[in-house]
Amino acid sequence: MIKISELREKEIINIRDGSRLGYIDDVKVDLDKGEVTGIIIPGPGKVFSLFGKNQDVVINWNDIIKIGIDTILIDFKEAE
Repeated sequence: MIKISELREKEIINIRDGSRLGYIDDVKVDLDKGEVTGIIIPGPGKVFSLFGKNQDVVINWNDIIKIGIDTILIDFKEAE
């Protein structure tokens, strides 16, 4: 089992293009089922989750391929 605080320390890498998306800012939780449904990454231009546009990137839990020691690999196609 992994804690959310441990997830926030891991860098997100998209395996589609090898891009680094940053670190987890928050998680989406389905309270009725009691499970994590996605992760939220600050959008481009956001610094310390304070400054910049409020266009966070939401990644569904099903898009996560592997959670490693230092990184989380995802297969995510950004919306056009």
